[in-house]
Amino acid sequence: MTGTLFLCATPIGNLSDMTPRVVETLREVDIIAAEDTRNSIKLLNYFEIKTTMTSYHEYNKIEKADQIISWMQAGKNIALITDAGTPAISDPGEVLVKKSMEAGIPVTSLPGCCACITALTLSGLPTRRFCFEGFLPADKKEKKFIFKELQKETRTIILYEAPHHLKRTLVELYELLGERHITLCRELTKRFETVFPTTLSEALNFYKENEPKGEYVLVIEGLDRNQIEQDKQREWEKLSVDEHMKFYEDQGIDRKEAMKKVAADRGVSKREIYQALL
Repeated sequence: MTGTLFLCATPIGNLSDMTPRVVETLREVDIIAAEDTRNSIKLLNYFEIKTTMTSYHEYNKIEKADQIISWMQAGKNIALITDAGTPAISDPGEVLVKKSMEAGIPVTSLPGCCACITALTLSGLPTRRFCFEGFLPADKKEKKFIFKELQKETRTIILYEAPHHLKRTLVELYELLGERHITLCRELTKRFETVFPTTLSEALNFYKENEPKGEYVLVIEGLDRNQIEQDKQREWEKLSVDEHMKFYEDQGIDRKEAMKKVAADRGVSKREIYQALL
């Protein structure tokens, strides 16, 4: 019989958020794979958990995953914890989960804290549709690619950011996205938790005078769909009706269908296009 991989969510600040089920599981498994054993030992000591730990982090995630899988194949149960929050979310745990599933090892998740969801619910921004980017990459080419995608994103956007990068990121976001509503959440669930709903320009001005402190979750409003349609319409209106018709007819579309498309693009009736052509 193979063992099981347990994904155990841990508190992101307030230790009272630890669930009884996670505490019980961490006591009962054979080994706890922790992102930083020096950090996790404080958590385990607080809950009087004596289980053996091993390190599993960004720099050993491939070879250590293979070793952990071999332990589970030998029948050991393993709990995976991150420094704070839910394992595998913006975390090397995703590699271990993938490899475990490929090896036919049962994986289960014990839900609990997750900073991105906590911030989203506090943001005051739309929550039905959202995208999560985690920490932006250090590589400039990769970051440029992500920013290009975010420019057209209509869903609420969630990012993680360290205090020493916050000012630069706010500048980049403002240059890329223009004025948007943003909620900056810091030190979530901790004593000095702060939720700061504002705009990108106001946030820039605020942090010119105030030094960022603590880990941040940025929740940014997506692009308004109506605004996208208005922008497209304005682009089409730069063409004359004849030029607009030619655009479609050059693609082999017949005149009647082209008139329908032109009318839709410009937000007018087909009759108005017909009159303009006359």
